[in-house]
Amino acid sequence: MTEIILETRNLTRKFGHVSAVNDLTFQVNKGEVFGFLGPNGAGKTTSINMICGLLEPTSGSVILKGKTLDTRNPNIRRMIGMCPQNIVLWERLTCMEQLEFMAQMYGISGQLARESSMRLLEDLGLEEKRDSLASTLSGGMQRRLNLAMALVHDPEIVILDEPEAGLDPQSRVKVREYIQSLARRKTVIVTTHNMDEADRVADRVAIIDHGELLVLDTPEKLKQSLGEGDLIEIHLTNGLRDVTLAAGALDGISHDVSLEPDAGILKLRALNAVGNLTEILEILKNTGFKPGEVTIHANTLEDVFIQLTGRRLRE
Repeated sequence: MTEIILETRNLTRKFGHVSAVNDLTFQVNKGEVFGFLGPNGAGKTTSINMICGLLEPTSGSVILKGKTLDTRNPNIRRMIGMCPQNIVLWERLTCMEQLEFMAQMYGISGQLARESSMRLLEDLGLEEKRDSLASTLSGGMQRRLNLAMALVHDPEIVILDEPEAGLDPQSRVKVREYIQSLARRKTVIVTTHNMDEADRVADRVAIIDHGELLVLDTPEKLKQSLGEGDLIEIHLTNGLRDVTLAAGALDGISHDVSLEPDAGILKLRALNAVGNLTEILEILKNTGFKPGEVTIHANTLEDVFIQLTGRRLRE
């Protein structure tokens, strides 16, 4: 049975007459990786700050394990670990000292703090840098250390704001694999502009814009129901025919049908192409086409995101 660990109820935050977050309601299940997506200015950071208790909502509430968020309660505060987009480190402290200090801020004793710190340094490939100053680390190592600092007090919920920003490919894979390893043991909320990252790691995805929730579902279901659709390329074995015949016959399934004459390839867009492929091929056969080899280029989460939030650049 699914257990809800975090919930926002009609969460709203206004700055003067401007609503940064407007009536935001969603639920996060225990042990899932939850993608929280939106363009710049969509209200993601404001929402995250309210969930963490860093910002008071104008109205609405945040519910953690059935209890309203109370930042004065240390037990509630310890439930959440936050890794911000901008790296926050003390340059004159070593990696080990950073983690031990952060643990002590959450009331964790010296020995437990050291054990937790060493384990995280090993998990994130930083054990050889334990006695190095943060200022001497590469950008990728600093981001991994920031991630460790969000986890050192063993929170139940981990919020990662753009965890792969500025990382080289090796570090990006390391962080992505570590996020996936946290799933089921912890609840992870990830904000990112990288749709491929969200598609790879998230169990469910919420897309917001203008402070409001647009959709919430698994990446797979979103790709099957939104966006331009999968691109299907069908090689024709009986020569070229009038493409308008195919377009008319496939009306309702595909909104975009074209022909590549030189290659003899019929191209069309359709949502849930795999599920609809048998019907598409049957329609083409009945229209006089003889389909041969079929290639499908899957609809992406980025296609879904662009359809919902538009192509206008955000600052």
